[in-house]
Amino acid sequence: MDSQQRTVGHEISCTGIGLHSGKTVSLTIKPAPVDSGIVFERIDIPGAYKVKASFENVIQTNMATTIGMNGYRIGTVEHLMAALFGMGIDNALVQVDGEEVPIMDGSSAPFVDLLDRAGVAMQDSYKRFFLVKKPMKVTDGNRSIQLHPSDELKISYRIDFDHPLMKDQSYEMAFSKNNFIREISKARTFGFLRDVQTLWDNGLAKGGSLENAIVVDESGVLNNDGLRYKNEFVRHKLLDFIGDLAILGATIIGHFVVERSGHSFNQELLKAFMAQENCWEELQFNNNQEYGKRNVRIPSFGLLGFAPA
Repeated sequence: MDSQQRTVGHEISCTGIGLHSGKTVSLTIKPAPVDSGIVFERIDIPGAYKVKASFENVIQTNMATTIGMNGYRIGTVEHLMAALFGMGIDNALVQVDGEEVPIMDGSSAPFVDLLDRAGVAMQDSYKRFFLVKKPMKVTDGNRSIQLHPSDELKISYRIDFDHPLMKDQSYEMAFSKNNFIREISKARTFGFLRDVQTLWDNGLAKGGSLENAIVVDESGVLNNDGLRYKNEFVRHKLLDFIGDLAILGATIIGHFVVERSGHSFNQELLKAFMAQENCWEELQFNNNQEYGKRNVRIPSFGLLGFAPA
């Protein structure tokens, strides 16, 4: 059932380059018990260092979402978090042997494929949902995120960069596993050629290349294969938004209307949302009939390959 918690069916691994560190990183995803959430572990550090993916543990949002505690950190978690959320995985142990999740091709698609091959184990507990009851809004200059009551998870996203390829681009989706895989998961991260040297000077994007990012100059896209979608830029921003929402550890049922947001502002939304307890109600459904009685459509996460729970 879509209301049941899930973990991965079996352990699975991959290796790639850290976007900002430029270092080779190995990543392994393992099954985890009910109600444990998504927990990251740095296995390159002596002793067991683990940190749960939660908005309380977000320590940096400059160019990526970084979680950490006690002086240790794991960066660029958002694309993996989006894939875990999109595939309906609630509980997993993610082991990395470096300070950053590998960037892979700059999208969530390689992680979706990894999770699909790992399969799913249905667990004897139920997902948590936050049902939006009253509208709320956060603003900062020309950036804003509105959240409205809705019977489903819906996201309307708009960007407006000073570039002809990214001017006033919008995308809207009603969330489901299939929509996420087909329309969002393949959208890659992007950057401007004019900013590359500045990023390098600040210790960022050391592992960036045309293999893991869309690079844009003043006239167009430098990647030989072009864009995967005409509006790939806004789709990737929506992917990042889903990955940052997944940090919450529960699914929000509501309609997000997002204007020009980023990792930092996404976290500001989560803090404001959790602080305004009169705006939402926490729900757990013991079967798929219960949410029907509340006129709520929980996201369809579909089914992956089955494995014993």
